Amino acid sequence: MVLSQSKPLSATANYERLLRARYGWSAETGIPQAFTRALEGQPQLAHLEVLLDHRSLRSYRSTPLPEGTLETMVAAAQSAATSSNLQTWSVVAIRDPDRKARLAELAGGQAHISQCPLYLVWLADLARLSSLGDHLGLPHAALDYLEMFLTSAVDATLAAQNAVVAAEGLGLSTVYIGSMRNQPEAVAEVLGLPAHVFAVFGLCVGYADQEAAIKPRLPQSVVLHHEQYETGSQWEGIEAYNQTMREFYRDQAMQVDVDWAEHSLNRVAQPESLSGRDRLPEALKALGFPIL
Repeated sequence: MVLSQSKPLSATANYERLLRARYGWSAETGIPQAFTRALEGQPQLAHLEVLLDHRSLRSYRSTPLPEGTLETMVAAAQSAATSSNLQTWSVVAIRDPDRKARLAELAGGQAHISQCPLYLVWLADLARLSSLGDHLGLPHAALDYLEMFLTSAVDATLAAQNAVVAAEGLGLSTVYIGSMRNQPEAVAEVLGLPAHVFAVFGLCVGYADQEAAIKPRLPQSVVLHHEQYETGSQWEGIEAYNQTMREFYRDQAMQVDVDWAEHSLNRVAQPESLSGRDRLPEALKALGFPIL
């Protein structure tokens, strides 16, 4: 969702505005040349602006989506890379209010799942290849190995992100729902999933019912490594990010009592912090994934 502007901005100005928001840079901070050199000679930046303008929305209008929106998103999803062209993912589109309400309950009562007109659950799907092997009488023992589950989860993730970019390019808003993994067996029952299919995450899609600011991300000095992984240079960037997030929450009138670093570590402090996902190995086996 693009925030309204008092007057139209040039492509370059809008790109720079979004960069400042994404990294929490002040108006006085100069845009590093590395972020502008690649733009030289480029006639338009719309695709970059859609990516930089991403924000998670958790309040939706009930307005139905235009006809063909879902199919367009799936076409974009199917244009994502897929390992060895195995296409080991599927997606379930849900509009039924009762089914959305049940999934919202399984996700810890997240009301936006019920609000949004379209809820998508992205699946790691090895059932298709398993059934194909059975039908053709061909071996498929490798499907039981961790590599294939990881491949299918990555495939689903790449596909979903393409769909998100397509949706946001159409003026829609989205938010991922990782809580589909809190109670995966119950989610599988609601969706009628066969063995060898796992709900990796959900995705709300719709028209935003509120504005939301772009949340700053870690500086590139923390996440971008050259030639080899470097740990020593990260701490300065993380401390700077702690300050950036303090300013962001203050500007958004949000009461947050801990830094990003402490907040993140609280989320991984104990197995209980995983909201039930600490039992994923057990759940995966129950859903037909031996994970050898």
